[in-house]
Amino acid sequence: MPDKIKILRIFSRLNIGGPAIHTILLTAGLNDDRFESILVKGSEDPYEGNMLYLAKEKGVDSIIIPEMGRNVSLLGDIRAFLKIYHLVKKEKPHIIHTHTAKAGALGRWAGISYNLITICQSKIKKLNSFRKPYGFPVTSYPVRLVHTFHGHVFYGYFNPLKTYLFLLIERLLGLFTDRIITVSEKQRDEILRFKIGNGKKVISIPLGLELERFLDVERFKGLLRKELGIPLDLKLVGIVARIVPIKNHKMFIEAVSELKETSEVLKVKFLIVGDGELRRKIEDYVREKGLQEDIIFLGFRRDLEKIYADLDLVVLTSLNEGSPVALIEAMAAARPVISTDVGGVGNLLSSEFKAHNSKSHLKYCKEGILIKSGDVDGLATATKELLENEELREKMGLEGRKRVYPKYDISRLIEDVRKLYQEIISER
Repeated sequence: MPDKIKILRIFSRLNIGGPAIHTILLTAGLNDDRFESILVKGSEDPYEGNMLYLAKEKGVDSIIIPEMGRNVSLLGDIRAFLKIYHLVKKEKPHIIHTHTAKAGALGRWAGISYNLITICQSKIKKLNSFRKPYGFPVTSYPVRLVHTFHGHVFYGYFNPLKTYLFLLIERLLGLFTDRIITVSEKQRDEILRFKIGNGKKVISIPLGLELERFLDVERFKGLLRKELGIPLDLKLVGIVARIVPIKNHKMFIEAVSELKETSEVLKVKFLIVGDGELRRKIEDYVREKGLQEDIIFLGFRRDLEKIYADLDLVVLTSLNEGSPVALIEAMAAARPVISTDVGGVGNLLSSEFKAHNSKSHLKYCKEGILIKSGDVDGLATATKELLENEELREKMGLEGRKRVYPKYDISRLIEDVRKLYQEIISER
């Protein structure tokens, strides 16, 4: 039996969110007779929640490096780098695949260091001179480097100086990275515009999720309303996202406030599904706006089938996105969506069309409506229009399901990444 291709997958932390789901499913799916995947992760902050329950369900164990946390810490990051380097030296993986910014920097620097030291020690002049008959290099062959951008930190996160510094670091790392993966074509275009990598290195591989569980959510219909005591004659609009700055919940609340002022007869409740560092501030803002009776906070929830089953409309107000899991899941559940047109969101929805009596600043697509980032009036207008048109909501929901399934299913992702790894290993 041939040796396995060993993958060292490094992820900053398994906090609740799409990147963690993606990473866990990919690790589980690439542990077979051809691949061995080892997951390395940092530590989550208490308010972030974690996806350890999913890792356990999928049989994925992880090596924990506590110093690899969310915040930048010189001493902590140096310790994390050294631990990752020694792990690379011990495991001798064929590929290091990093996910998200912190893990991407530390993991790739460790891989670059390992490669340079290995080359110097063994005095290898032609790296690909000796190959095993199964198509991948001998153990002394330097490790290949792959990085996935699930989003990026080049706007919406830090001040201009810090952002520029991170951009310079990514450009430098890109010189040594064999493949740079983005989760959407629009994000690929962004990364190339930032002069990270080149047209050959930077490729787009869409997310892969367990979407089959959302294809029959109707059997859960009514359970959430019963739990919350919400009658059937009230519509439900939800935002499913971590309560952090980049998700811009304040815009959602301002749109709710505008709807209440202009549409007093509209019977609707609004749900915020998720938690995070800004929850207390967002709750204070809801009280400031006098919307305590209109907006319900549900916190982190695992029973998303039950959530989507009773939502009439799903909203996303992010300032920046890679490929938002919440929208993909909502569309798989046949729910219409309204989202800010940022990052890779536009790739999720099909070409826009001109709706009857529509406002020019709204982009009407088969699966939902796209609005400009920060356009509170546009969000309020689009929400009101869809809530008043049940036929359009149902049509958009069905189109959304066709759009994301099976394109964004986990089986497709595993096959795409399997082919990529084999391609990288076989390259001279």
